[in-house]
Amino acid sequence: MKYLRGYPPDLLARVNELLAQGRLGESVRQRYPEAHDVRTDPALYGYVMDLKNRFLRGAPPIAKVLYDGRLELTHNALGTHATVSRVQGTRLKAKREIRVAAAFKDAPAAFLKMIVVHELAHVKEREHDKAFYALCAHMEPAYRQLEFDARLWLTACELEAPAAR
Repeated sequence: MKYLRGYPPDLLARVNELLAQGRLGESVRQRYPEAHDVRTDPALYGYVMDLKNRFLRGAPPIAKVLYDGRLELTHNALGTHATVSRVQGTRLKAKREIRVAAAFKDAPAAFLKMIVVHELAHVKEREHDKAFYALCAHMEPAYRQLEFDARLWLTACELEAPAAR
């Protein structure tokens, strides 16, 4: 259960029990039945910009937002943020990009929001430190629970597939 490393053994025992019964995916689906309609890159860009404009008005602009089918879920890359630099005349221009794993096209709406909040927080806070998680919690008060539940969903998708989605 690569998505759940570092969690307490008693919690992992409960997850293993649900997996053995084939009910982990069902359990997650019951708590998060709402799908989202953000299926295209332009729709994802609009979704990200709405959140950015609501919570991070003073943050640098984001030039590109897209679903990326090449992101490897196995390397914990559920989304990425990058600053792409290029030379323009005598100046160095930086553009920010956010990429979300294509698997989140089919995720519950709350999990897409959690990933977007995480990547937006990286626009202001580079490291996964206290300030980073405080910003995530400011944008989505249930961030910690959503992160854990998204990990459960990914585990179910991997181990109970295809019924988990």
